[in-house]
Amino acid sequence: MQPFKYKSPRVKSGDLRTPITFYKYGANDGPLPGEKETEIEYKAWAKIDTVWLKDMEIAKSNGTLSDLTITIRDPLADFIPNNKHYISIDAPEYQDRRYNVKHVQPDLQSHSFINVIARLVE
Repeated sequence: MQPFKYKSPRVKSGDLRTPITFYKYGANDGPLPGEKETEIEYKAWAKIDTVWLKDMEIAKSNGTLSDLTITIRDPLADFIPNNKHYISIDAPEYQDRRYNVKHVQPDLQSHSFINVIARLVE
């Protein structure tokens, strides 16, 4: 029998240090094409992970170099992110950038968090 060995959680609440905002976009008023922010859907604290250095070459070949993995506390039924939501990150490094939600998955190591994979909108 294998002895019990405690493993600390991969993400803790103290790691959620960056404020983020989920937006819903809508069509521009008037004849010009494009979208604009229509309403704020949800605000949360998050842990932002960029592409790891060891995965840099794979990300370059796949075209996913600007993707982020965002870990937030699971909002349960209050808010469910989907690919129609956009994210703004309140940090100087990400100023004036918007990210589109690409994929949402539960964090299997800790069921109190969810992972959101987002792609930079150009």
